[in-house]
Amino acid sequence: MVFRDYYKPLVRYGNTFLKDSDEAEDVVQQVFVSLWEKRTEWEVHTSIRAVLYKAVQNACLNKLKHLKVRHAYAEDLKAATIPGEVSDPVQVNELNERIQQALESMPEQCGRIFKMSRFEQLRYQEIADQLGLSVKTVENQMGKALKIVREELKDYLPLLILFFSQTL
Repeated sequence: MVFRDYYKPLVRYGNTFLKDSDEAEDVVQQVFVSLWEKRTEWEVHTSIRAVLYKAVQNACLNKLKHLKVRHAYAEDLKAATIPGEVSDPVQVNELNERIQQALESMPEQCGRIFKMSRFEQLRYQEIADQLGLSVKTVENQMGKALKIVREELKDYLPLLILFFSQTL
C-alpha cells in the first residue's frame, strides 16, 4: 500500500534532482528495496511520507555526487592522455584479455566482490548484505582484488585509463 501510494510522487520528486525519469525510477525502487530489507531495524518517529522523501532526496544527492565524481575523473583522464591511443583494435582486444585474466586469477569470492563493486557499483555495505559477509571482509577482499588488478595491468595503465574513460 505504501509503495502504491508513494511511488509515482517519489519518482517525480527524484526527477527534480536527477532530470532523468529512468534514473529517478531506479533510485526510488532502490529506496523501497533498501527500506524493505531493513524493515525490522527501523522505527518511524515522524511520518512515513517524511522518511520516504528524505530517503529519496539522499539517494538522489548521492547519485548526483557519484556521477559528478565519475565525470570529473573521466575529464581529467582525457586531458592527461594522448587522444586516439585506444583506437587500435588490437590494443583494445589485448587489454580486454588482460582484464579478463586479472579477474580469472582472483579467488572466487574476491572476484565476485570486485565485480559487484566496480561493475554493478554497489557499496561495500550492500555487497556485505547480499553475500552475508562483514563490511571488513568486503574491504579486505577489495584490497586483494585491487592489488591483483594493479599487478596484472601495470604495463597497460595508460591504455587502461583511456579505455575506462571512454566507457564512462
